[in-house]
Amino acid sequence: MKTSNAGGAVIDQPKSREAVKPAVDKATAEKSSAKQSKIYIDGKFYSEGDAKVSVFDHGLLYGDGIFEGIRFYNGRVFRLEEHLERLWDSARSICLHIPMSQRAMSEALLETIRQNNLRDGYIRLIVTRGVGNLGLNPEQCKTPSVIIITAQIALYPEAVYKNGLSVVTCATRRTNPSALNPAVKSLNYLNNVMARIEANQANADEGLMLNDEGNVAECTADNVFIIKRGQIFTPPISAGALRGITRAIVFEIAAETGIKVVEAEITRHDVFVADEAFLTGTAAEIIPVVKADSRPIGTGKPGPITARMISRFREITRETGTPIYT
Repeated sequence: MKTSNAGGAVIDQPKSREAVKPAVDKATAEKSSAKQSKIYIDGKFYSEGDAKVSVFDHGLLYGDGIFEGIRFYNGRVFRLEEHLERLWDSARSICLHIPMSQRAMSEALLETIRQNNLRDGYIRLIVTRGVGNLGLNPEQCKTPSVIIITAQIALYPEAVYKNGLSVVTCATRRTNPSALNPAVKSLNYLNNVMARIEANQANADEGLMLNDEGNVAECTADNVFIIKRGQIFTPPISAGALRGITRAIVFEIAAETGIKVVEAEITRHDVFVADEAFLTGTAAEIIPVVKADSRPIGTGKPGPITARMISRFREITRETGTPIYT
């Protein structure tokens, strides 16, 4: 291990020896009986059945756009400012002009939640390049589109947080930053999708993605942390990891509790011999990993530091955030 500079939705119940399924829109499963949600598209609200985008939108044709996944708990949007800052960073990186201010975006997002009368849930915030022609040239797209979708979300079953997940190393490598920097949350997630397919085929809950150097970058939808001898290690952003919002919270919690966090190049061997491991992400929150490539991690059960991280994270989500209803 070489240290570098520190710096609605439901999840299916896991079956025996089967992977835990990712979150899916609850409305899909209960569409016949549930009230359709209201979706924001370019300044107007549409019912779920009427919410449509053009087939010529380059977000559809080329994955040309960006997004954020955001959670809200107990009537507060969690880390809204950080998510919007990252959205604007992604936009600048791909030369995409967001057609509204951050303040206006924040209000549109809050109003979308109000329109759906929710207090807990998940937000998918999307900005596409907009409508163009079938050519690749983004200059044909004159007006970017903003879409905001809310859904109720259920955490992974509590048993998963108690018993942990399994991961498998994927042959699909994380996109090289010199091609498309993983720091950009673009609508083109095919790299992650292909790795997810490998994880599904291996009957694992998540896929561990390596970079071109063979070091751990991240999982298909989450940042990776390992614990060894009381210290926490995570790949640096330069390894191909997303600058995760939940990832940053782990640094905060560790500082509160006096645990050292080191950004370091992590190999598969480091994962195999770790005392504990966990993943972080907006949807997954903080979730333990107990098996990697069929090898038990540590005791094969979630460890005490991971449990402490989960407990404190849940406290923070209950206590902080941008109020929705004022």
